[in-house]
Amino acid sequence: MATAQQTHQHDATAWRRSSFSNGDGGNCLEVADGWPGVLPVRDSKDPNGPVLRFGHAEWAVFVAQIRAGRL
Repeated sequence: MATAQQTHQHDATAWRRSSFSNGDGGNCLEVADGWPGVLPVRDSKDPNGPVLRFGHAEWAVFVAQIRAGRL
């Protein structure tokens, strides 16, 4: 299950945006690497907002569901 955390716990994190992002401020997520056992995710339009932390297996299922058109 994803949990929300305030960004201050991830301030030093290097965030990366999807390669599908067109850079015009659209609906994009940013993810951060280097957190053992979790994948922090945030809204690129609200970098000071909440951060969702997914387990790697949960994230893989989430992405698979999106690719399959189920979400």
